[in-house]
Amino acid sequence: MQCDLGHPVNQSQWGVGAAAALLVGATWTALQLAPEASDKERAIVAPSNASADVRDGFRADLWHLPADDLAGFVAIPEGTFTMGSHPGVDSLAFDVEWWGEGRVQGIVHLPTYYVARFEVTGAQYRAFIQASGHTVVDPAALRVSPDYPVTNVSWTDAVAYARWLDQALRASSGVPEPLTRLLGEGWRVDLLDEAQWEKAARGTDARIFPWGSEPRADRAQFRTRGTVRVGTFPCPECAYPISDLAGNVWEWTRSPYQAYPFTTSDDGAALGAEALWVMRGGSFGDPEQHIRAANRGGADPGARRPFIGFRIALVPGP
Repeated sequence: MQCDLGHPVNQSQWGVGAAAALLVGATWTALQLAPEASDKERAIVAPSNASADVRDGFRADLWHLPADDLAGFVAIPEGTFTMGSHPGVDSLAFDVEWWGEGRVQGIVHLPTYYVARFEVTGAQYRAFIQASGHTVVDPAALRVSPDYPVTNVSWTDAVAYARWLDQALRASSGVPEPLTRLLGEGWRVDLLDEAQWEKAARGTDARIFPWGSEPRADRAQFRTRGTVRVGTFPCPECAYPISDLAGNVWEWTRSPYQAYPFTTSDDGAALGAEALWVMRGGSFGDPEQHIRAANRGGADPGARRPFIGFRIALVPGP
């Protein structure tokens, strides 16, 4: 079962059948227990060209990641932020954004982590498919323009990409030294959980949109008919130099959909009751209400749609 994709999920409206719950549970278990690639397997996916080939700000020799010292990852400093919505502050808030019946917001403390500046692009995803041999269920994912966000990818596809990239970066000699150092210190490539996603989008001042309190057509791709190149919209007001956290495509997270208050401690247990995974940010076709930083969507892990993509992060191990 899947939700009405592209719209927020009301916890009281969406039940989950046993088959769907088993699917998510099996997916979670397989991903947790899957063995790491051997050194030989990692060597196969390392790029053959060690010299930097920079095109339009992306390195073609490093699976089209951004050409900077951290390959596009942006640091989000340790600290607290306000998560969720209060309808007295944000009149567009949905009830799934409230932290309990008191319609309050929550305060969450997060350690430092790093977020990709851009959504994963068509070029980056094709490099993954070519290097890994990952099964392509929907060919539309490979027809995306190189510098546009990849779409028509499932949650399982997104997790597979993150796992592959983590292994590939560790195997390559062409990775910038600052990123190599972080990986050596135990950081790993993964999807964001929904708290990490929300802090990256709204900063520490509880803003409603990544840029402030009001919707702006010059800051995000929404109420339109298609995606745009990643990073098209400047956002000097954003809390962090991260693009497209509102609009363009919904972004998968690694959090199973469940009621607030937010915690990662019960994620595994929640899979017996929920077969949806959180996605954030809204898409090109959504109205202002759906591109707010606190809005929550959810979808079946196998859903592939032209308005769903993903973003990666560097998070502390294991």
